[in-house]
Amino acid sequence: MKTILTGVKPTQLPHWGNYLGAILPALSLSQGKDVKSALFIADYHALTTIHDPEIMKEMTYGVAATWLACGLDPERALIYRQSDVPETFELAWILSCFTPKGLMNRAHAYKAKVQENQEQGKKDLDFGVSMGLYTYPILMSADILLFSADEVPVGEDQIQHVEIARDIAQKINNTYGELLKLPEFVTQKGKLIPGLDGRKMSKSYGNHIPLFLDSKKLRKMIMKIKTDSSPPETPKDPNVSLIFDFYKEFATDEQIQDLRKRYENGIGWGEAKQALFEVVDEKLSPMRDKFYELMADKNYLNKLLKEGSDKAREEASQLVSKLRQAMGLGAS
Repeated sequence: MKTILTGVKPTQLPHWGNYLGAILPALSLSQGKDVKSALFIADYHALTTIHDPEIMKEMTYGVAATWLACGLDPERALIYRQSDVPETFELAWILSCFTPKGLMNRAHAYKAKVQENQEQGKKDLDFGVSMGLYTYPILMSADILLFSADEVPVGEDQIQHVEIARDIAQKINNTYGELLKLPEFVTQKGKLIPGLDGRKMSKSYGNHIPLFLDSKKLRKMIMKIKTDSSPPETPKDPNVSLIFDFYKEFATDEQIQDLRKRYENGIGWGEAKQALFEVVDEKLSPMRDKFYELMADKNYLNKLLKEGSDKAREEASQLVSKLRQAMGLGAS
């Protein structure tokens, strides 16, 4: 059986881009035959940027509720909170003892922060760099290696994290024998979802559409999508329409063909936006209802995460015990 591990940092609630480009592909992988799937909420990773305890709690619940509302089956997939598995942090220390400083110097997040400081003319190139940020890849390696993951679905910007995990694991294996499984990265074939202005959908660009907006706010946001000034009766090319691009992600094949014909015969932009709103609202409203139902039942979410962490710890403790024994740590 193949183990697939997915980690989600609870720093923001999802938008359409997250749902279509990351959540759906990951759920598809987790539902494969002979697959053991685990999702962890990386709250300790989020601690590098979130220092408000109430926000941390709410965002953590939000991630759990989002994935459950989108179709994660807790009967088939393990879901747990990173901070509930202390073996992760014991393993992180072990890994750090085998990690060259130069490897961390080459980590993308650290290099990006140094470059930002250079561009801003700061004398201290490590300004704003916490040890949490600097050693971030080691903790991520612990997340991956602790559960002997075969595959880790990642975006292209996160491939390095899996490669670092492999490098550290190989070094330990060379010293103590084959104790750690070397993971493979799986590049998510998620789509690049445009935002309201045509650029990549991103919260930082302010062009994103939150996944769980109520119907009224959703319609208002869809009506903001940029269009040209062509009159309603003018035939329009659906292949260069942002509205049509969105529509294809949520509609059935039959609905897509119908709207394509309406484009070619001439359609007003307001009418096209209304068509988009209707298919999106129909698709997302059950998930939206489920999300808010779950967010209103924190006892259930806590129970589910506790059950997940208990199962995760059973497996994690076995690996840490093997490492301790091999390294001469603790009572023999």
